[in-house]
Amino acid sequence: MATYEYDCPRCGRFETHQPIGTASDSHDCPGCSRPARRVLSAPHLTTVPRQFAAALEREERSGAEPEVVTEVPPGRPRPAPHPVLSRLPRP
Repeated sequence: MATYEYDCPRCGRFETHQPIGTASDSHDCPGCSRPARRVLSAPHLTTVPRQFAAALEREERSGAEPEVVTEVPPGRPRPAPHPVLSRLPRP
């Protein structure tokens, strides 16, 4: 379902939820039942997953206040080489 916005000359703006592509150019106002014209507005894309929002905020903050690294972080131990690699010719 998509959200469509209409503007009633008497009551003001209101929203309707209709299947995508089925909205007409006018819709009856729920308050006064007069025809209201459709208004093109920006889509509601403000809802993002919490982890994604946190990553975006951290990325924006790093432009002005970068995190300073004072030491090399501890590395993971290297995995043992595959046994087949020991049989390869050495230069």
